[in-house]
Amino acid sequence: MNELAAIPRTRTLGKSGIVVSSMAWGMWRFAGRTVVEARALVNAALESGITLFDTADIYGADTSGGFGSAEALLGQVFTEDGSARDRMVLATKGGIVPGVPYDQSPAHLEAAIDASLRRLNTQHIDLYQIHRPDILAHPHETARTMEKARALGKIGAFGVSNFTPAQTAAMEAAMPAHGLPLSTTQPEFSPLALGPIEDGTLDLAMTHDHAVLAWSPLGGGRISNPANPREAAVAGALDEVAEAHGVSRTAAAYSWVMAHPAHPIPIIGSQHAARIREAADAYKVGWTRAAWYKILVASREEPLP
Repeated sequence: MNELAAIPRTRTLGKSGIVVSSMAWGMWRFAGRTVVEARALVNAALESGITLFDTADIYGADTSGGFGSAEALLGQVFTEDGSARDRMVLATKGGIVPGVPYDQSPAHLEAAIDASLRRLNTQHIDLYQIHRPDILAHPHETARTMEKARALGKIGAFGVSNFTPAQTAAMEAAMPAHGLPLSTTQPEFSPLALGPIEDGTLDLAMTHDHAVLAWSPLGGGRISNPANPREAAVAGALDEVAEAHGVSRTAAAYSWVMAHPAHPIPIIGSQHAARIREAADAYKVGWTRAAWYKILVASREEPLP
């Protein structure tokens, strides 16, 4: 059969057992808004069927609010609307320290989790991820720290972000001895960023049941605004699929990511309510192998062997 299976609207977050939407909403550019504006964006995502919300302690560090301001703004939303927290699976990240640059030590992670809980005005983080790998940290130290946080009820599940396949495998191997599985991995992945296909990240995820959270699924905006022949070719191939299903190019790009058998979860980065709602059109797209591979070939700029 040439047709791929329909994309489900929900999936399990790796070995955690937590059920989430097959798309997530990210808050990299969330800070700097009023609480009213922030609530409108959160509601737009929830109303679109998105239940997985992704933030990080460093988000907002480049704004006047500084480090932690994206989490603090979401915490203000929770203060005004406690039901919003109850309707989402909350994910945050830590381990990036300006000037250090990375600190995955037990002391730092314990303090970072507590600080995130305070800013977010919540008692529990559903998914906590190491934002970028600290080469000086031993996986077993991190595993013990995360299991301690889980035992104290501070986190529910644990994952990694921007780890190489080898670093992810090392963390996967360390976790069982400490009672908490590795549930997620968060790489950059889009029709223009094929690293997870090429380096084995997606294969490793399928091997060990890691949910894949794909950041920058629109190639940092280049899918919407191609700037060179390669990007234009990918956009053109996406447009063929989009037009056939009556959706936008961006919705087609999200669905291309989700169509991989690892079922990556694209993190929608838009801070515009209409575009957040439009993302749900990705579920309307049906893929054939031929159409999916056509985009892969356009991105690689060479035929398949």
